[in-house]
Amino acid sequence: MAKKQLLFIRNVLFFTFTAFGGAQAHISLLLRYFVKNNHFISEEELLELNALAQILPGPASTQTLVGIGYKVGGLKLAIITFLIWILPSAIIMTLAAASYALLDQKQKFIEMLKFINPIALGIVAYGAFHLSRKVLKNEITILLAFGAVVATLVLKNAYVFPLAILIGGMVTSAIGTPTDEAQIRVRLFANINPRKLSYFIGVMLFMAMLGAIINRTSPFSLPIRLFENFYRNGIFVFGGGQVLVPLMFTEFVQMKHYLTQTDFISGFALQQILPGPTFSFTGYLGALSMKHGGYHTSGQIFGGFIAVLGINLPGLILVLFIVPFWDDLKKITRIKHSLSGVNAVSVGFIIAAFILLVQPIGFDWIAILLLIITFLLLVYTKVSPPIIVLAGVVLGYFI
Repeated sequence: MAKKQLLFIRNVLFFTFTAFGGAQAHISLLLRYFVKNNHFISEEELLELNALAQILPGPASTQTLVGIGYKVGGLKLAIITFLIWILPSAIIMTLAAASYALLDQKQKFIEMLKFINPIALGIVAYGAFHLSRKVLKNEITILLAFGAVVATLVLKNAYVFPLAILIGGMVTSAIGTPTDEAQIRVRLFANINPRKLSYFIGVMLFMAMLGAIINRTSPFSLPIRLFENFYRNGIFVFGGGQVLVPLMFTEFVQMKHYLTQTDFISGFALQQILPGPTFSFTGYLGALSMKHGGYHTSGQIFGGFIAVLGINLPGLILVLFIVPFWDDLKKITRIKHSLSGVNAVSVGFIIAAFILLVQPIGFDWIAILLLIITFLLLVYTKVSPPIIVLAGVVLGYFI
């Protein structure tokens, strides 16, 4: 494996174990690890991949990271990147569900990592500040970002995310001046393998229908039904983990009663103190659903595996299918102009998330000070986020 790819894997490991704070914080860490520190891709390419991930269903951070891996080293490196990113937190969450002893010690972990939250908020603030300077370049993008903030804070509805992204893309696409795109379209569709496209559509339709078929023929086949549940949600989740959690709660607690509200909240609390993707929470849900279904430890671990695979598979397939011809796709004027609107709305989401997440801090002066220090260190120094996160863990251990 080339030296550049090994260096990339090292950075993926750093990112995986320091990516606290959810998708809003992840974009600034992606910028630090893969653009500024080692120049694996350009800042423009990162923003374009992030915009692509925003308009696709599935985990935005995962899709952006996998897209970077594909650009750096092709399909093989993209798959390795995905596994490094998803496995640590998914394994912990699955084992937590399979063994309540881990959850019994949850309070100790929370105490040790009590300063991680303000540090993560400082990273979110840095991401909002830096991306605002890059993305909000005119009145239209500023208004779109402001509208996304207001819509998020006022409506507080999962449908805000896909609708706002769609509106933002349509506005800037309509304002942009179209050009002759015939040749670009011809080249774009010439690069698409019809057989791969048919396989892709076929798999999506088959998996989406699988649960209904199994429910009729074998209603006791819980693992297959769980896979369909998570795969279906993976197709329709826009907006990342903040949308995933209420959808999972509604389906698995309120509708299907696979687990109790207490179980759900305990697992979510544990997930919040772990680095990595919010979508790894599904490992906990899958394992605990199997536990309540009467399955033993091996079955519960298998349930966590199929949950993580199911929720991530649609988004992974989509991004790996589109990235190879993304350079041609984005040359279509309508799509190219839509990206600035999508990015502006994404910045609005980050700002809104910061406002919502900072409210529980209240007048905790230590947390506020840590937030400000983290923000200033990232803006004015070259201190790496892992060092800041490690310092927060050490501080939480001794105080």
